[in-house]
Amino acid sequence: MQLAHIPIDRLNISALNMRHGKRAPDISDILPSVRARGVLVPLLVRPNGSPETFEIVAGRRRYFAAKSLADERGESDALPCAIMEDGDDADALEASLIENIARLDPDEVSQWETFSRLIREGRAIADIAATFGLTELQVKRVLALGELLPKIREAYRREEIDAETARYLTMASKAQQKDWLALYADPEQYAPRGFQLKQWLFGGQSISTKVALFAIEDYPGLIVSDLFGEDSYFADADLFWLKQNEAIAARRDAYLEAGWAQVNVLEPGQYFHSWDHEKTPKKKGGKVVITVSHRGEVECHEGWLSRKEARRARANEGGGEQEEQVAKPSRPELTGPMQNYVDLHRHAAVRTALLDHPAIALRLMVAHAIAGSSLWQVRCEPPTRRSAPAWRPARPKPPLPKSGARFWRCSGNRTRTARSQAAMATPSPSPAS
Repeated sequence: MQLAHIPIDRLNISALNMRHGKRAPDISDILPSVRARGVLVPLLVRPNGSPETFEIVAGRRRYFAAKSLADERGESDALPCAIMEDGDDADALEASLIENIARLDPDEVSQWETFSRLIREGRAIADIAATFGLTELQVKRVLALGELLPKIREAYRREEIDAETARYLTMASKAQQKDWLALYADPEQYAPRGFQLKQWLFGGQSISTKVALFAIEDYPGLIVSDLFGEDSYFADADLFWLKQNEAIAARRDAYLEAGWAQVNVLEPGQYFHSWDHEKTPKKKGGKVVITVSHRGEVECHEGWLSRKEARRARANEGGGEQEEQVAKPSRPELTGPMQNYVDLHRHAAVRTALLDHPAIALRLMVAHAIAGSSLWQVRCEPPTRRSAPAWRPARPKPPLPKSGARFWRCSGNRTRTARSQAAMATPSPSPAS
């Protein structure tokens, strides 16, 4: 590589320059220093077919700053240039990108344009990663932008689309991208973004390949790779569940063959509550519970019994006398159909009493809920002198007086008043007569 000063009129921007074809760059930050000291850092150029003209591979902003200064002064100075050998476009592309990354990180779309051109020139992903100090996954993530439609890439370059939305759109098919673009272009429609876009793409179910019980090679459908999140998803949820249910059934059969007494497979989305179960080994009748989430995750809970089953198992281990006492009818002489007949009448009498007294029915319901649950504890608290009774009947209100009695009193008052007035009007006899 040679160093030389080349007149500005013999330079032009190379098509291999990373920022070629864009509008004039902002040079306000470097123009003062170029005015004071000129261009100090050499431009990277190479011959463009003529021995006297060269194309700028890297140094576009310095070139525009020198041209602006030449227009101000009316004269131009030759610019320092490092001349590359002609012929290798890949080397020129790498040089342009390396300098731009060292100066200012370009946007991802610009990196994709350069990386994709390097791929076309024969560079491997490992070579690109080694050249720019990146991992192969980082290079693949940039190259994944090539799966986007051009209009989506340009919207992402203009920052009208955020990075998360662009990431999920790289996993969409071309038809899905067109549908999304139609929503995006229509001001009256809402184009889903971010996590909502992920749900929109996968029909509400984004199932990762990590949750599969079966071998991924046995899945005949399409698998979508998320290069940004280092994950992969099943494109067809129905096909996934078909294979996953087959694997769950095989896992259940394997547990039964291993000697487990019972294997319960819960419905998708139904939880296994360990606090309502007791750990019980297989030798003592412990069961296996298999839970399946809506996202396809499968968990196997080995050696559990519900608390009710565990209490019954402990009672059986202690002897069968208690169980026989519970099973024995209250009236030994009444057995078979006669006992059922009496029980039906007893239940009918209880229902009739509860319908007539709803307060008693409510108390009975609360007592049944407390006594039948293992989460409640009922303890009798001794009464104290100051403690008020838990319940006392309301005092009946005195009946109102009848209207007749009220009128009688009023009429009696009026009668007495009239008589007293008459007595006062009659003159009393004088003592002389």
